[in-house]
Amino acid sequence: MKYPTTVEITLKKFSLIIGGGKFGTKAAKYLLENSKPFIVLDKDEKPLVTKTFDLIRLNLDEINHMDSSKNYFVKGDMVDALTLIEKVKPEYVFPTAPIHIAAMLVKEKYGLKVWDEGINHFLAGIPLKIIVSIGKGTVVVSYNRDKPCKQNCNAPPICPVTKLKKPCPMYDLLQFAVPEAIILRSYQLEPGLGALKGNEIIKVLEKCKGKSSVIIGTACKCHGVITALRA
Repeated sequence: MKYPTTVEITLKKFSLIIGGGKFGTKAAKYLLENSKPFIVLDKDEKPLVTKTFDLIRLNLDEINHMDSSKNYFVKGDMVDALTLIEKVKPEYVFPTAPIHIAAMLVKEKYGLKVWDEGINHFLAGIPLKIIVSIGKGTVVVSYNRDKPCKQNCNAPPICPVTKLKKPCPMYDLLQFAVPEAIILRSYQLEPGLGALKGNEIIKVLEKCKGKSSVIIGTACKCHGVITALRA
């Protein structure tokens, strides 16, 4: 019998959950069920996820000593989230905190500010029918604007609430409506749960380098948010 002369050991890639509340806990459950290691970051000392799962508390100076057979919790803010993304290079980032995560990462990375008037540059391109809210440099959009979504929806072509067929995924619509924007896609991993790809976030951060103003959007098939930033 011939035995292999080399053995390749592949370490599992961590995912990052930003926000340890209800939806962060759901993301942690998904990752545990699929044997994928993760780090949860939250500004609170004891968010729901730490009361639900046994997570190891981690300081940022311990990143290089993480064990991919374990899961971790970091108490921190968006500056810490940026550090984790750049150092850990996560497989997925789950943006479960109630802010526009992608835009805030770019804001922290390059010292930008939310540009309230910036939405005037792209608001006219977005169909009024999908606008949920406008304010603080941000526009929130949805194909199901007026009613609660069905729980654990698998985002079919015809919305189960409005009964209307979506003309295209929201990320494509936003890119068409605001061509100058950088739009990040949220990928559905299971019904009711989406995540950003870590390598795509890193590419967005690199793409924004040196820009004095930038428009950042994040969208799945059904919903989206778009924010204007400037120096």
